[in-house]
Amino acid sequence: MLSGQSVEPPRLAAGLHIVATPIGNLRDITLRALETLAAADLIACEDTRVTRKLLDHYGIATPLTPYHEHNATEARPKLLARLAAGESIALVSDAGTPLISDPGFKLVRAVSEVGLTIHAAPGPSAALTALAVAGLPTDRFFFEGFLPSKDGQRRNRIAELCNIPATLILYESGPRVGRTLQALAEILGARQAAVCRELTKLHEEVRRGDLAALAKAYEEDAKFPAEIRGEFTLVIAPPTASEAVMDADEMDAMLRKALRHASVKDAVSDVAHATGRPRREIYQRALALSEGEDGAAE
Repeated sequence: MLSGQSVEPPRLAAGLHIVATPIGNLRDITLRALETLAAADLIACEDTRVTRKLLDHYGIATPLTPYHEHNATEARPKLLARLAAGESIALVSDAGTPLISDPGFKLVRAVSEVGLTIHAAPGPSAALTALAVAGLPTDRFFFEGFLPSKDGQRRNRIAELCNIPATLILYESGPRVGRTLQALAEILGARQAAVCRELTKLHEEVRRGDLAALAKAYEEDAKFPAEIRGEFTLVIAPPTASEAVMDADEMDAMLRKALRHASVKDAVSDVAHATGRPRREIYQRALALSEGEDGAAE
């Protein structure tokens, strides 16, 4: 049903249809997506309760079946069998474009391997929506999704992302956003960033600033803490030219030279000043080099 009028959907081609759904505002769904959902024989979704709200809003009565990371192994063969029998199945996520931070790619791969048809009905994506409003370079970007939940693993992964010459896009949950911003500030330095919360929804919010300032705003003990309810997308500026041009071997060579006549602390300070790279990143590398050389001397 559209604008209060019933619409007969066109016949849908057999195969798997990847359908993007709104990330918050239900009006962001495309006409093609509505036609596909209404005409499909079945809709495979992460959470039937979430998708049912969307279907009820538009008067769509297509049957639903759950497909998520916990039941995918059991559900996938059943979906493949129905596709092989000539049915049309729409795959949706709870919000946005399927396969972005959800298990849908295994189903798409399985459908492709047996030679069945795959269609895509493009639409909303939190990553691209955040990139569009962040005010940061858009010519090249890298989507990371969710960082590891454990602190040490999270920091290691951020260090690996440090030299990627592109704007970074991350997803994060409210309870973890403060700790993640703090780690990003310590490892990536004073890069500009945007924290996008509840995009397209009633309480949409975009905070812009350098990582240190944003981290402070989301500290748990801040006097006026930022709102942490909802879904977050973080967009972070790429490294500066001075950061990007130096590779790991060059930095190691500079550190070794500095460590010959200075303490680790002073060597780190000198290299950080000369390169503009984050002190924490250089400090961790300096410790690794010092430990390696001590081991070799033994």
